[in-house]
Amino acid sequence: MTVNKPAYDRVLLKLSGESLLGRLSYGIDFATARSIAQEIKEVHDLGVQVAIMIGGGNIFRGLRGSEAGMDRASADHMGLLATVINGIALQDALEKAGVVTRHASALEIRAVAEPFIRRKAASHLEKGRVVIFTAGIGSPYFTTDTAGALRALEVRAQVILKATKVDGVYTADPLLVPTARKFKTIRFTEFLKKGLKVMDATAISLCRDNNLPIIIFNLKKGNIKKAVLGEPIGTRVY
Repeated sequence: MTVNKPAYDRVLLKLSGESLLGRLSYGIDFATARSIAQEIKEVHDLGVQVAIMIGGGNIFRGLRGSEAGMDRASADHMGLLATVINGIALQDALEKAGVVTRHASALEIRAVAEPFIRRKAASHLEKGRVVIFTAGIGSPYFTTDTAGALRALEVRAQVILKATKVDGVYTADPLLVPTARKFKTIRFTEFLKKGLKVMDATAISLCRDNNLPIIIFNLKKGNIKKAVLGEPIGTRVY
């Protein structure tokens, strides 16, 4: 059987914390974590170097704490710690699937993750290890989308694969506006002018300034591999 050649050698996969929810309303569905790990393994087995940035919204969102009256910096640090919990869960699922994995946190928590060092992370990728980035960039007020864009540039990924709950970028939220139109491709500048919300403006600007494309697609079975193989899914932002 002929296997298509991957379109990319090194990718950064951006996963939201909600991707680990499965059918739960809160926390981590470990069956879902294992399913995602298996899909990542399939991509890894193609020889693609995979870095992952994971969010923490399934456990805690800093903005939610801020809206409830918490200090924003304190709330955001709680959100960053939530991403570390997700990183531990995803690392466990990947290693049980037979994938050698390293977990690098922007916050120093040496008991559960190594500190992020750019050259070390790149070396792990070159050696065929999947690298999970957590704790964003280690600072409040920055989303994990922005952190994902920064890490992708630092390790020289060729593309950001943003797996989300919708199948691309639309003119409006398709869950609220049934007539919303999907973009197959959209330029960074147009994305920013339209004020589209599927990815934050800081991340988009960072990718635009460094010519790093983004593919935004639905995280359903097989789509990560399709994106890596260059199949036309989701929306390409360039």
